[in-house]
Amino acid sequence: MDENKLITLAQKGDITAYNRLVIEYQDMVYNVSYRILGEATTADDITQETFIAAHKALKRFRGGSFKSWLMRIATNRCYDLLRKRKRRPQSSLDELTEDNESFPPLTDEDDTGPEEEQLQQELAQGIVTCLDSLPDDQRITTVLCDIEGYAYQEIAEMTAVSLGTVKSRISRARRRLRDCLQSLGELLPAQYRL
Repeated sequence: MDENKLITLAQKGDITAYNRLVIEYQDMVYNVSYRILGEATTADDITQETFIAAHKALKRFRGGSFKSWLMRIATNRCYDLLRKRKRRPQSSLDELTEDNESFPPLTDEDDTGPEEEQLQQELAQGIVTCLDSLPDDQRITTVLCDIEGYAYQEIAEMTAVSLGTVKSRISRARRRLRDCLQSLGELLPAQYRL
């Protein structure tokens, strides 16, 4: 069954049709939320909140790209959470005490020695630190573009800003990331060092 038919059925109250849409898009929403926020449990929560909000607003969906509409809801939820955190910063005790083995997509799967593996983990953590240092709007557009691979126009629709704003945010973010990553020095592979 095609997406438009599922949306029409879901708008009429068909839960099975809506569940099929959830299954189709849940990984995408989770991945973007995780890349923006950097926390698996928070990304789970944002994913769930996104689909609950989408279900409540589904009757107001008037066509266009369902994916962009859904990602707009997800990125707005991420923005809201990031703004809330800035007003009330907090740290998790688990986060402070656990040895965090996250970011496996940023590491190489080849058999490497312990020293090489440690360098890869440090590089991955450095990249995440540089991403986290970006302003929220730049981080979100960068994640959507450079990590998730969305086109500029899709990002503009998802974030409800003009195409020119998306381009300038990505340009500024890349410049800031370049400067930040250069500070990592020898952790960067040789072809990326100045």
